[in-house]
This record gives sequence, structure tokens and C-alpha cells, in this order.
Amino acid sequence: MAKVSIFTDGAARGNPDGPGGYGVVLQFRDSKGELHQQELSAGYRKTTNNRMELMAAIAGLEALTRPCEVELYSDSQYLVNAFNQHWIESWIKKGWKRSGNEVVKNVDLWERLLKAKEQHSVSFIWVKGHAGHPENERCDKLATEAADGTDLLEDTEGMY
Repeated sequence: MAKVSIFTDGAARGNPDGPGGYGVVLQFRDSKGELHQQELSAGYRKTTNNRMELMAAIAGLEALTRPCEVELYSDSQYLVNAFNQHWIESWIKKGWKRSGNEVVKNVDLWERLLKAKEQHSVSFIWVKGHAGHPENERCDKLATEAADGTDLLEDTEGMY
């Protein structure tokens, strides 16, 4: 199975009604051992930071054309903990509810992320403040470029 590192970042610009975007960098070595890199970014309006982080992870996984062993690096502790601390399994068992019957937000994207990771072996790695991972700095730059872009789309619940 091919090994791929995916570095993601989402930027909602601190305002649910303002611009937002995501950046993704995929890195892998080919059969000759040469390092390759693919970059993705997209801009959206009217969304939240959690949706951006989820969209970045989805975009990275959906870009893969065959099953891979993936290390997905994110500065979103929420995204990483959802898998590493098994929150997502708990939410599904409770009908997409948290403790106290609180409804989980962004179910449409959580379901899409689960589908995107089905064929892969994925490890979610939290990168606090991008420390030690210059690729995540590139993701931050891509996310900022996407958020500041002029070709922004509307993102509403259930759409994307």
C-alpha cells in the first residue's frame, strides 16, 4: 500500500459570514523513491472553521486514486480527537448526538469524511501550531489564499 502524508488547514477568517478557505498538501514517494507533492485549495463563504477543517481533510482523502496508508496532519484538535479519542463512534451510536442529547454539527461532512477514509488506513495527527511541520505552514498559506480569493462559493448545511 502506498504511503501518503496529507497536511491540511482551514481558515474561516474568524467570521461565519466572512470568507473562508482550505489548503491541502499531499506528499508521497514514487516507486523510484522520488518525493512528489500535490497542492489543493478552495475558497468558500458563510461557513465556520470546523467546516473548513473537515473540508480540507475530505479534499485530501478524496484526491487519492487508490488505497493508501495515510498520515493526515491537522492543526484542528477537534478533528483529530474525533477519531483518536473515538468521539465519532460514540456520536454515531447515539444517533449523531453528544452527551446530554446535544446534536453534533456538520453531520453531512462527518459522513462524507468517513466515506472518504473507508478505503485507506488513516492516522490522524494533531500538529499544535504547525510546530515542526513546514508543510502545514504551506497549508496555512494555501488556506489564506483560498479565503482571500475572488472565486468564492456559498457553503450551506448539506451542500458541498
